[in-house]
Amino acid sequence: MRKVRLILADDHPVVRHGFKEIIEKDEKYQIIAECGNGMEALSLLRELEPDIAVLDISMPDLNGLQIVKKIKSENAKTEFIILTMYEEEEYFDEAMNAGVKGYILKESALTDLLGAVQSVSDGKYFISPAISDYVIRRNKNIRNVKSSLPSVDELTTVERKVLKLISENKTSKEIGELLFISYKTVQNHRNNICNKFGLKGHNKLLQFALENKKFL
Repeated sequence: MRKVRLILADDHPVVRHGFKEIIEKDEKYQIIAECGNGMEALSLLRELEPDIAVLDISMPDLNGLQIVKKIKSENAKTEFIILTMYEEEEYFDEAMNAGVKGYILKESALTDLLGAVQSVSDGKYFISPAISDYVIRRNKNIRNVKSSLPSVDELTTVERKVLKLISENKTSKEIGELLFISYKTVQNHRNNICNKFGLKGHNKLLQFALENKKFL
């Protein structure tokens, strides 16, 4: 049976060794590479295309979330588990918005890490139980936004992608390059989104996207 291939990135070698031992307790999983800084992690991800990457949120050069965003923008199939010392909810929201599948507090990694790897390899999410309230609040906030703006559900898949990129302060030219569509097509999508939301004025769409960034 093919093993699930993982990359492990954390800037503390002793911590990495401990995490590797935890993960490889289950013979289904194999750490194919490990590193201690963000640029090396990014290079390994592009070269090896692992099934799962376990990344510390705080590393030299590039942090874990910056790496996730870069790799996700390249349409790679790797899934991500973030390790963090931070309990701030804004980091959790940013990770979920970036497409992270696992989010683990380092203080509970000894008990949570293997379960997270198992869940993510099965296509499921895993959040450390200590911050499970964040999930409830996030889902509630998303429902509130959708109920106040029912036209969100009327957006096409491409319109949603355009709106998310607008929330990241991307220009129409940059959006076109990322989505492989023309500048004119991006402008048409922007106009369609404005019409569906009833937004008028040059900066109203950008303002809306920034205000609702965490839900897009």
